[in-house]
Amino acid sequence: MELAMAAEELKTVVNRLRRAQGQIAGVIKMIEEGRDCEDVVTQLAAASRALDKAGFAIIATGLQQCLTDGDMAASGDREEMRARLEKLFLSLA
Repeated sequence: MELAMAAEELKTVVNRLRRAQGQIAGVIKMIEEGRDCEDVVTQLAAASRALDKAGFAIIATGLQQCLTDGDMAASGDREEMRARLEKLFLSLA
């Protein structure tokens, strides 16, 4: 399943991923500096949420494309597509 995202959707996803990247760098620095465990875990949780949101945005875009793509309807393999999308959603759970 190819994923062609609109420029605005792509920008949002990339921004979320960059935010997560910064948060992860912050977590590494906090660990190296011996910072408080609670602060480290809080920052790590924020990074995890940012990654999840980016992943769900990508999956939602893929789902939208699947529902509107004539190729899927033409192939007649809706069950396979449903199973693939379900697997993607569960991979983020």
